[in-house]
Amino acid sequence: MHLAVLRQMKQALATLNPGELRELAARPVKVGLVAPSAEALGDMETYFAPPHLTAGRRAEAVQLLVRGGGSACDVEIYDSSILRPAKAFSYDPEAPEDCVRRVLRAREDLMLPLARNLYPFRKPVAHKIIRNIAKENALFSLATAIPDIVPSLASIPWAIGEFSSDTAFLTVNQIRMVFLLAAASDRNIGYREQRSEIASIVAGSFGWRALARELVGKIPFGGGLIPKAGIAYAATYAVGMSLERLYRLGYGFTREERRAVYEEALDHGKQIAGMLLNDMRFRRAS
Repeated sequence: MHLAVLRQMKQALATLNPGELRELAARPVKVGLVAPSAEALGDMETYFAPPHLTAGRRAEAVQLLVRGGGSACDVEIYDSSILRPAKAFSYDPEAPEDCVRRVLRAREDLMLPLARNLYPFRKPVAHKIIRNIAKENALFSLATAIPDIVPSLASIPWAIGEFSSDTAFLTVNQIRMVFLLAAASDRNIGYREQRSEIASIVAGSFGWRALARELVGKIPFGGGLIPKAGIAYAATYAVGMSLERLYRLGYGFTREERRAVYEEALDHGKQIAGMLLNDMRFRRAS
């Protein structure tokens, strides 16, 4: 069984191209800054290109910040004390992270290049990636257990068709998460560059797979589906949070920390799985 799953992983990995993510993260991006004074502009620049960066890295970030904005900018950010165009974003110096969140909600297409180049976007983008991949894994875990339901994951090449093994999909999707987090963290990405992270994910995949199958088998009438999907969510979330710390600080979670994060995420994962399952049943009935 393990060999069959590993073969499916190998097939699925052939469809996963880290080069595409490299290109996406390297997309040029310009952020316009508009404020009522040079001092206010300087404060905005300091937030988006903080002084703890190396001199070279900070200089690169500052080059992406356009004082006064303009039509060449992908995003325009205005100090909250002045009027702004409808498509621009408001920046409150007392709560600058609110501006970051609004930009990411509106411009998800710029998520990776913004995180790669401008430090304040990095952690929010990493957390968004982790939550998205964990939710996808919970959804797939449910969808493969319910007849006649096709997962709404058409944008992911291995989500349908022959790659129907939970373990193959969930593991490869976690590897996709590795590449996304590395790209958002301004790291070189590729199978060689992330080989240790990938090896750890593959090695750990069969443990939670066995636990999930045991739950489904012991709880009658499909009652194990939500715990199973909750495990898929929590395991993915714990892996992702450890990777986020690794790329941000240089070290990941200890075994105890990963377990604590997993246990905390499990209840949330079950809640999400319940909502996804209700939605899938509704779609099936309609």
